[in-house]
Amino acid sequence: MKLLLIEDEPSVVSFIRRYLTEAGYDVSVALDGQSGLQMAMENNFQLIILDVMLPGMNGIAVCKELRKQQDATPILMLTALGSTENVVAGLDSGADDYLVKPFKQAELLARIRSLLRRTPDTTANTPPGNGNSTPGNVLKVADLELNLNTKSASRYGENIVLTATEYRLLEYMMRNPRRVLSRMEILENVWGIDFNMNTKVVDVYVNYLRKKVNRKEQPALIQTVVGMGYMLKEEE
Repeated sequence: MKLLLIEDEPSVVSFIRRYLTEAGYDVSVALDGQSGLQMAMENNFQLIILDVMLPGMNGIAVCKELRKQQDATPILMLTALGSTENVVAGLDSGADDYLVKPFKQAELLARIRSLLRRTPDTTANTPPGNGNSTPGNVLKVADLELNLNTKSASRYGENIVLTATEYRLLEYMMRNPRRVLSRMEILENVWGIDFNMNTKVVDVYVNYLRKKVNRKEQPALIQTVVGMGYMLKEEE
């Protein structure tokens, strides 16, 4: 597993690199945001560990640019700021998880393993040839389709670009159509029961997904059930 660490504090770099190398990971390091962004775009990493406070280009800007370039590599954001507002700001930029400094080695490793388990493998289970799926490998709600083989979504035949977290969220909702899903239920099933995070993260990612799925000229599929949660269903 190739990981990219974008961090400017030498002591933190030394600590993380040594520990993760001993755990069997291949860790590359960038000491500023701009070089980290360039390395991320020019290489194939399985996960990026990204500090928020970086010289030049900060971590939020790096994360936004990667997502703008449709790079869905899982991003674990590091910061000394642990308020709800800062957590949501990091996730709103496109990060998949958030770890507040100082942290324990075991917690860092657990977060990395969790993110790597969640990440869709776009090569596994893909049949030879053009990658078309059998009907049993496609989830469909109204005109929205999710191909479980190619890990791709489309509506009216138009491709919807998803990050790894957005994919997991959409898959969970499409496996439970026309059912009210509470924020805690979504949190536990998409992020895992050990994900220690305020439920605002659910609202942030449902909003991401809603903007991609509920396009202006198309009927809304992702709907808010006030005081209860969210539901995926056809408009009546």
